[in-house]
Amino acid sequence: GVNNVPYKHCSYSCVYCQAGRTTHLEVKRSFFQDPEELASEVVEAVDRLEVKPDFITFVPDGEPTLDACLGREAELIKSSVEVPLAVLSNSSLLWMEDVRSDLQVFDLVSLKVDAVSEDTWRRLNRPHPSLSLERVLEGVRIFADEYGGTLVVEVMLVEGLNAREEEYRRVAEFLRGVRADRVYLMVPTRPPAEEWVRAPSWDELARAREVFSEELGGDRVRLLASHEGPGFRLVGENFKDEVLRLIAVHPLRLDYFEELARERGLDAVRLLDELIDEGAVRIVEYGGLKFLIRSRGAPGA
Repeated sequence: GVNNVPYKHCSYSCVYCQAGRTTHLEVKRSFFQDPEELASEVVEAVDRLEVKPDFITFVPDGEPTLDACLGREAELIKSSVEVPLAVLSNSSLLWMEDVRSDLQVFDLVSLKVDAVSEDTWRRLNRPHPSLSLERVLEGVRIFADEYGGTLVVEVMLVEGLNAREEEYRRVAEFLRGVRADRVYLMVPTRPPAEEWVRAPSWDELARAREVFSEELGGDRVRLLASHEGPGFRLVGENFKDEVLRLIAVHPLRLDYFEELARERGLDAVRLLDELIDEGAVRIVEYGGLKFLIRSRGAPGA
């Protein structure tokens, strides 16, 4: 994935965020890096891969549309590699015309709509105080009408917040007016920003899928409620640096870390001890599994 935004620069501070609490809550777009340099790094990384990826995905540890050069970066990458581009956005800035224009460059756009009721939205996504839910949702509608690529929507379900039938119905009714190819119902599977965050019960998830399928059609709704496989490879020469880049975006299961180290012929135990001693990572448990996450005192954290 492409990390085009500095650590935790975001317009939301979602309670379930796997990258931790937002440290720079903002809505103003900024210039974070030279677009030519970023594009060059991405192209070089793709060239090193033995198997061409299905997508090059902009999935930073913040909100990608805060990057004022997002569209330019995407154009530069597309001109150099024949791999589709995707981006994951929280949807909060789609009311800005320049944001919608930048996203048109991508082949797949994934948007987030966790709630359409004011109180739930503020408690779950904890948006920048200047944001208006009405304006955010209108931006989603406009973009969906304008966009010509593959559009998917993610709905993160959290016990005690939006995991109840009236919330399912409200979000599903809103999405009925949005041209989305797929709607993914998701649950927290990695350590969240707030320790109290939990996934809904399986009975609750079954009801959520039922309600969304009633409103949108079962062929458009998918439930993603289990831990994914490793599904990634580290392509840089410095293993520790690549691991730190990865966990800047999301926590890494300890068993996956060990597997990645073995693939390089490295001593996973020694590397883990070094990372912990350096204060770069720490181990936490969530959902019965152990994860590596950034230490709060680590550079950039």
